[in-house]
Amino acid sequence: MSGEHFTADRILLFGATGDLSQRMLLPSLCALHSDGLIDSDLKIIGTARSELSDSEFRNFAREALEKYMPAERRSGTAEFLNRLSYQQLDATTLEGYKALAEKLGEPKHGLAIFLSTAPSLFEPTIKGLQHAGLDGENVRMCLEKPLGIDLRSSCEINDAVAAAFPEDRIFRIDHYLGKETVQNLLALRFANLMFEPIWNAAHIDHVQITVAETVGLESRVGYYDDSGALRDMVQNHMLQLLALVAMEPPGHFDATAVRDEKVKVLRALRSVESGETVTGQYRAGAIGGQAVPGYDDELGKDSDTETFVAIKAYVDNWRWKGVPFYLRTGKRLPERVTEIVVQFRCVPHSIFAEKGATMQPNRLVIGIQPEENVTLSLMTKVPGLDREGIRLRQVPLDIAMPDAFVGQHRRIAYERLLLDLVEGDQTLFVRRDEVEAQWQWIDAIREGWHSQNLKPKTYTAGSWGPSAAIALAERDGVSWHE
Repeated sequence: MSGEHFTADRILLFGATGDLSQRMLLPSLCALHSDGLIDSDLKIIGTARSELSDSEFRNFAREALEKYMPAERRSGTAEFLNRLSYQQLDATTLEGYKALAEKLGEPKHGLAIFLSTAPSLFEPTIKGLQHAGLDGENVRMCLEKPLGIDLRSSCEINDAVAAAFPEDRIFRIDHYLGKETVQNLLALRFANLMFEPIWNAAHIDHVQITVAETVGLESRVGYYDDSGALRDMVQNHMLQLLALVAMEPPGHFDATAVRDEKVKVLRALRSVESGETVTGQYRAGAIGGQAVPGYDDELGKDSDTETFVAIKAYVDNWRWKGVPFYLRTGKRLPERVTEIVVQFRCVPHSIFAEKGATMQPNRLVIGIQPEENVTLSLMTKVPGLDREGIRLRQVPLDIAMPDAFVGQHRRIAYERLLLDLVEGDQTLFVRRDEVEAQWQWIDAIREGWHSQNLKPKTYTAGSWGPSAAIALAERDGVSWHE
């Protein structure tokens, strides 16, 4: 397809003076430059409403790199800054796009556009790009979330983009897919013979996926109160993790095969019934020994927006029949952690019971952040002699990624994704039918909340959410992994 036939030699960054650009995009591109992973002729053009010259934008970028990038990874910064230029643009007026096109020049190979703006600017931006002829066969479009607030608004955005770009040249980012351990989940499943034969309902009791944050609103006040935890975290990041855990083995490791299998999982998600979700909102408490205000206090007004959600989900297919997937995410929780827990079933018969040994089922824990690690808990004999019988204990088999790969840099997720954007590999990007399947499931949950007039339960900042979330799992004899 046309989206795969060229390596771009121009990147155009919309929102180039924004927070995402400073924290993630510019440091990621600089790291790719320092590691020699992008061609020497790749040029980076930033655009935003601010009036800056090329030299002022380079100074802006230098300050961002010094603030957000480890010193040991900033080698070659001066050469990287020489790649940068800037063009001021009011995205809502067509006139400025011609000047933007002139600034870009004629790419030898192709142009990759990274669109990080408010969703309300997507449609006028696309029209402006078309007006300036920046929608040709050698142009790719990368979209940063949020892509709508529900299925209807998401379709409107996707329709606007599709009017100028075919699906094989649209790259929708979910930055979790760029994380090393998320990609390693595919390697664990499909590069190791031991897991796949037991990766099913016959051997797995349940799966837990937790995305916990210690922070509150920070600088996302307006966006978060209109979104909430369900749309901010579950609709994209958590459903993508669920799909990677539950998908069937693809025939090939390419964009079409991998995403086809993910879509099948998302379409097989059972509608969530009453009593299978819990919502919460944090009140004042303490994080790390420091007092923090409640959500309404931070927001400055009363709100019914949820900052915590727990869901018991099911994937209705042969592989996962009857296996619950417990999803949990929230703000102002005790730890910053993202992890996947695969809880296996107990052995069908313990030959050690008559010797007084207590058995525990195996458990696979995949840590995504802040530490990237994989832990498999196994039953082993406690060394020594015991006149009463044999003693067993669960012992973790740990793979700490930084220890296993000494000397490898810990990369920002955007490094992988920006490199794939330049080279045209869509495997770690989200296809339109994935987005729509995710929104259909999320919209049904929200409609259920609305019909029941469900309000978030309060929980103290620094706790693991409302007590009802604990009960959601414990009714099935399951404890959240903490």
